[in-house]
Amino acid sequence: MSYERSKLVDWDAFATARTQLGGGFVRILGYFQEDGTKSVDTIETAMRAKSAAALVIPAHTLKGEARQFGAEPLAEAAETIEMIARKCVETRDSPDEALATVVGLRELFNDTLVLLLREANPLVERRPGFGRRAVGGFGQG
Repeated sequence: MSYERSKLVDWDAFATARTQLGGGFVRILGYFQEDGTKSVDTIETAMRAKSAAALVIPAHTLKGEARQFGAEPLAEAAETIEMIARKCVETRDSPDEALATVVGLRELFNDTLVLLLREANPLVERRPGFGRRAVGGFGQG
């Protein structure tokens, strides 16, 4: 599964979440980091055990949290896993169909998280050239 890094986050949705969550934004993003890591771990463990039932809740949780921050490719991958798992629970089948998506999930989660955390970091300056001394600037004759 290959994703273009520039398409991992819908920045308009991210900005909306930041506005709506206000002062709690960074804290809630931290919860997403913790919960998302646990969800991915649980999904991988469930896939190794071929347990469709154990895939449903962590995939559903990851899907909702990812959508909240505009991480649509991650949400779509989690939704794919969830839907396959739900179908397999109903048909009492193995979730093998989800294997390719599960294999790429951790990398997708990590790549997405890097972008979200970088954008949320209040210490990151987004104006190009800020903090660089101008050539022939102050104090130079």
